[in-house]
Amino acid sequence: MRRLILFRHGKAVPHDAAPDFDRGLTARGMQDSAAVGRYLAQAYIFPDMALVSPAMRTKMTWDEAKTSFSDVSVRYEKALYLASSDQLLRQIHAVPDSIMTLVLVGHNPSLHDLAQELAGYGDRYALARLREHIPTAGIVVLDCDIDHWADLSMRSARLERFRTPEQNQAD
Repeated sequence: MRRLILFRHGKAVPHDAAPDFDRGLTARGMQDSAAVGRYLAQAYIFPDMALVSPAMRTKMTWDEAKTSFSDVSVRYEKALYLASSDQLLRQIHAVPDSIMTLVLVGHNPSLHDLAQELAGYGDRYALARLREHIPTAGIVVLDCDIDHWADLSMRSARLERFRTPEQNQAD
């Protein structure tokens, strides 16, 4: 069993504050991103590897979240920035099989599209909420009954949980 965590970057500064690639996080974005890391660690969900878009807001998101983990290898992939869901899936397919839990820190709409395409079953309420959107600093945790990352395909994963920043604040 492999686990895939799709993690949308935290709340970013407005579009007119900087070129898109260079937009950083707001204070709320940093707090929400750190809270996701704490939540995952408290839930005993520990990534082995992080695939991160090299945009400033995704790098900052991972920097805040990773403080809750130790020994997570990270790979910044330019192909994750402005990628389609198919391009994201190709990046996941290339992950070494030694990685059991992968976190992908990226952007909408492709992250949301990929989550909907992969989640074939799971909690129906979480699936219904996922159809709406993934908010900033939202996470989708998918359990994948596959032996190799290259075997991941559409509708093959179980939606284990869908978590939003509002849920982290309520805890």
